[in-house]
This record gives sequence, C-alpha cells and structure tokens, in this order.
Amino acid sequence: MSGDGAATGDPVAGRLLVASPGLLDPNFARTVILVLEHDQEGAAGVVLNRPADADLLDHLPGWWSFAVEPRVVFIGGPVGEGGGLGLARGVGGRVLEGWAQVHGIRAVDLDAEPAEGDSLEVRVFAGYAGWGPGQLEGELAVGSWIVVEAVPDDVFSHEPDNLWSDVLRRQGGWLSLLASMPIDPSLN
Repeated sequence: MSGDGAATGDPVAGRLLVASPGLLDPNFARTVILVLEHDQEGAAGVVLNRPADADLLDHLPGWWSFAVEPRVVFIGGPVGEGGGLGLARGVGGRVLEGWAQVHGIRAVDLDAEPAEGDSLEVRVFAGYAGWGPGQLEGELAVGSWIVVEAVPDDVFSHEPDNLWSDVLRRQGGWLSLLASMPIDPSLN
C-alpha cells in the first residue's frame, strides 16, 4: 500500500490502483485502474492496460481517428461489459453526464460522434471496475492494491502492456523493485 491513508477510507478518485503482485483474480491481476469516482456509495474506475482484439474502427468508426494508439477497445472491467465508456482530453466531444472529470480527462458520449474541428485524444473502454460501499476499502486494507498518483498520459499510454511496470518503476524505492517481479516468482 502507499501509506497515504487510502486504506483508512480516504477517497482515491483521480488516483491509480495498481494491482499488488499477490492479486491473482484474473480480472485484475497486474492491472492499473484509474479511479473515476470514490465515495461512501462505492467506487468506479477503468482498467487502463487491457487492450482487446476489437479494432475500434469496427465498432465506433466515427471515433477511430480520435483514438490514441493502439486503436482498439480496452476491457475497462467486468461491470457493464456490454456498454462503452470513452475517456477524452482536448477540445470537443459531448460530455457524458454522471462521471467526474479527472486530471482534465472526461467521459464523452460515444453515441454523439465528434464534430469536425474537434481536437481530441480518446480511449474507449468496454465495461468498468466497480466496488460497493466499503468493498474497495477492504481490498486496500488487505494490500490488494497500491494507490499512487496518476498522470494524464497513463490513460493514453501507447504501450498499455507495459503500464503496470512503468507506473511502479516511476514510484522509486521499493515499489520500483516490484516492476521487475515475474508473474511467477518461482521463475526468479
């Protein structure tokens, strides 16, 4: 854990949850989640480092030219997998109501295609990660997640497969050592 009070219930909205090496749930092993909301009713965020094989051009062609490489749909989490959530920065796009803006990144309405002249960077997620009241706090208390500061480029990483290691490495200290930990420590 980060030691910053997150385990005691301090809100973590706008920060990253980095899966600890011991978190083996296949939905979340080695994931990096941007927390979009966190309050007494629970928390919600998106997994930033799970690109799917689904080319965005096949699903949302109007958004394809605004998407950041890789231009695929990302698996945002196991909740609401049938729906899409677009996160964007820049000028344009209709803001999706009900989601807070985090680090200048906002949720955009994917049903309303961008207008000519919009200057956006977009990443599209199928589903999201969600926790009920007290659930995230319990997971933080047992060390399932490491809470660290987010930077806007995390959402738009061109190398999402390296994001888990990259985020840990930039923390310095003992957390940077985790970045090189193999998935199976017995292979070390």
